Amino acid sequence: MNASARPAGRSTGARGIFEHPLILALLSSRGIGPALPALAYLVVFMVIPFGLLFSFAFLTVDRGEVVPWSFSLEHFGSALGDYLFWRIAWRSFWVGALSTLVCLLLAYPVAYLYTTLGSVARKLLLVAVIAPLLTSALVRVYAWIVILGGRRGLMNTVLLELGLVERPVRILNTDWSVLIGMTQIHLPFMILPLIAVLVAREVEIENASLNLGAGRVETFFRVTLPLSVPGIVAGTALVFALSYTNFIIPQLLGGGNYTTLAVQVYEFVVVILDWTKGAVRASLLLGSCFVFVLLIVWAGRVATRWTEARLS
Repeated sequence: MNASARPAGRSTGARGIFEHPLILALLSSRGIGPALPALAYLVVFMVIPFGLLFSFAFLTVDRGEVVPWSFSLEHFGSALGDYLFWRIAWRSFWVGALSTLVCLLLAYPVAYLYTTLGSVARKLLLVAVIAPLLTSALVRVYAWIVILGGRRGLMNTVLLELGLVERPVRILNTDWSVLIGMTQIHLPFMILPLIAVLVAREVEIENASLNLGAGRVETFFRVTLPLSVPGIVAGTALVFALSYTNFIIPQLLGGGNYTTLAVQVYEFVVVILDWTKGAVRASLLLGSCFVFVLLIVWAGRVATRWTEARLS
């Protein structure tokens, strides 16, 4: 009798927890209620830290302490008036934009191939795409250092042994090595959104285009490619944000003299201990990244509306 009563008591207690008015309100709400826990998490661990970081950009920090009544816009004016800052900002944008473009050119054929394969082949291809994400980005960057290293690097060893080059090729600590690392590490983030969109596309529209006399190439550029615009926009925004704000790849593959905005933030905050300048660069980096992502999304919406108007 007692043994049978205990589970009932535990289940009654569990039901009592889920019957709490606050829990019921969150579960039954159709508005913002179910998202409140996630929003609270974001506020505590993202909004508040970003707010503190942004506030340091307007204050003077001396020896780890904020100088009272030191609020000023001079720190932003000093950064924006510095030619070196704009040169580094351009390098950050150039590397992010170019790596995003290369990722798109490499990812689209893979995503399109996925839609033409059978069930087993799709699973194998998906595993091959996701597998690199199971390894730390830092480990993969060090692997590229081994591959792209000097004379004893794997790439130069193979090229010299095959007689394809007479002298070692210098790629490490250049723009090319950063571009290679960015592309390889961020490529899955471009492939996965494209796969999701291409799998869900309406194949009947492509068949109708083929039946009306259009070739496969014309159908691809006039039907398939426009239908995949949402995936292109999502992948482009994601990869650009990751590449534009990346710190590890430029720091390790670019060498000590290769500086981007993210690397400069690290140097000011950790090496020089100038929190004010670091906060200014970090604020400008995150703010400009947010603007670029908004522009990408806006351009995607315009392209989507134009595509829908053409296909309707």
